[in-house]
Amino acid sequence: MPPTRLLPPSSFLRRALLLLSGVLGAVPVGVAGAGAEFPSLPTFSGPTVAGDLAAPPKNEASGLAASRRTPGLLWVHDDSGGEAALYAVDTNGRFRGLLQIGAGVKNDDWEDLAAAEIDRQAWLVIGDIGDNDAKRREFRVHFVPEPAADRLAVAGMLAERPAATLRIRFEDGPRDCESLAVDSTEGALYLLSKRDAVPRLYRVALPRPLAHAELTARWVGDVSHLAPPGSGKRSSRGQSARRAAWPCAMDFAADGTAAVVLTYTEVLIFPRRQGETWGTALGREPLRLPPHRLSQAEAVCFSPDGRQIFVASENSRSLLRYDRK
Repeated sequence: MPPTRLLPPSSFLRRALLLLSGVLGAVPVGVAGAGAEFPSLPTFSGPTVAGDLAAPPKNEASGLAASRRTPGLLWVHDDSGGEAALYAVDTNGRFRGLLQIGAGVKNDDWEDLAAAEIDRQAWLVIGDIGDNDAKRREFRVHFVPEPAADRLAVAGMLAERPAATLRIRFEDGPRDCESLAVDSTEGALYLLSKRDAVPRLYRVALPRPLAHAELTARWVGDVSHLAPPGSGKRSSRGQSARRAAWPCAMDFAADGTAAVVLTYTEVLIFPRRQGETWGTALGREPLRLPPHRLSQAEAVCFSPDGRQIFVASENSRSLLRYDRK
């Protein structure tokens, strides 16, 4: 397979971290969130409605990823029971094409989507990871080569089979999970559990080169700061505080300097220092963006340059956008 032409990630977050490198060692962890520890990191405005999603047809957007090949292109998929397909939309939600996933792949419970560059190839990473009743002995993650936009423009509909399907089990037994992200530099896949009292972060080392494999997700740490400090038993939307803080999507910035985690009420950014593990970064208080106020928000992603964050919902056509100030 020839190498694809990929979009370079922005390093705005990395530059901010480097500016702080001489003083961070003397700054204690702040109880008000990561902003106390990383005071000069960029902030985001929003959310604003970027447009209405023209796809997927079931109106249950459960995964969202920004193309690594085509500027201004997003990929989205349906929740469980939807078509085994990825839908290309622009950043205003307008339909741009359909990618059917072949080789007998089914949408058992697709819950998250990532875009990544590995071995000079752009990949779309489909997480068939949902398990509401914690009964699945293993789940699947599909790596599909991302097609070029000009192929979509000509054909409108394409078909592609996964180049690699990973069959994964959690080392400590089945659990529900809706959050997946890929660290291309590290060559690892990360998963964040949903319904545990304290969400658990797991790591899966990817086979190199990518190939079909059976793997184990290893626990690397707990993510204990998703609920707002001092939150009560009920959230502002009438949900239990615990349910409101369930993680339902995750993404890593392309340059590896931050993670974004979506809950049913908030968008949370976890900055990461150079050389720091994701377990450490996700273990501290996050930066909290203004609430998205969507019902059943379940999809989030950074733009490739890290200057925008997009959010989509299972119960709304609205595509939301946060912009770097």
